Amino acid sequence: MIFAEGKFFVFFAVAFGVYWTIRSNLWRKLWLLACSIAFYAAWDWRFLGLVLLVIVNTYAVTLLTVRMPSPSGRRAVLAAGIVVSLSVLGLFKYYNFFVASLSQIIPLDARIEGLILPIGISFYTFHSLSYMIDVYRSRIVPTRSFIDVSLYILFFPQLVAGPIVRATDLLPQLRNLRAFTAVDFKLLLAIFLIGYFKKALVSDNLSPFVEAFYAAPENFGAVDGLIATLFYTVQIYCDFSGYTDMAIAVAGMLGY
Repeated sequence: MIFAEGKFFVFFAVAFGVYWTIRSNLWRKLWLLACSIAFYAAWDWRFLGLVLLVIVNTYAVTLLTVRMPSPSGRRAVLAAGIVVSLSVLGLFKYYNFFVASLSQIIPLDARIEGLILPIGISFYTFHSLSYMIDVYRSRIVPTRSFIDVSLYILFFPQLVAGPIVRATDLLPQLRNLRAFTAVDFKLLLAIFLIGYFKKALVSDNLSPFVEAFYAAPENFGAVDGLIATLFYTVQIYCDFSGYTDMAIAVAGMLGY
């Protein structure tokens, strides 16, 4: 489920409508967390446990870091937390490459299968690292709310393709009830539509030509190559920029 799909509009309409009818900040956050879990499960529910591992690691490390009486103890806790988060990322990012490389050296059991790369793993891992490092550097006091940490890492507008948000920016906002009247919906709708235009109308329409060229460049001429390179640059920019615009707008419509 991506922002440019029709089913996302249905999902967000429900999330948005219920969210603004809730008057309790705690229950609003619980609702957003439930929506974020459902959003991620729509991609692949099997990796929810992996996200939970990253959240628990982040929560525990940040609280333990400030309790350490010595700088060496703080560094040790941070190092352990970084190792856990990066190990999760490294396993899924590089396992297939490692197995493929190893199979060229020694015969491997054919039953060894590659791992599916969990959607958004880079983004929620870097959110985890950013928060742990900010706590270690005393840029932010760690929250004792497991809900807030979970929402910081799982918040669905920035879960799949970013942007990466600093804990110093989002966590303080989660402490207070957001005001409906403080949201500039016209501006946010304009930002969303600009992002949608970049993603759905520019990037997605350039993709077929770019893929066709790079799949068989020998079938094209030099001019085609230059055009494909230009199109690829525009495609990548519009893909990430468009998704970022839509993510900012969606989060903004929820008051963040």
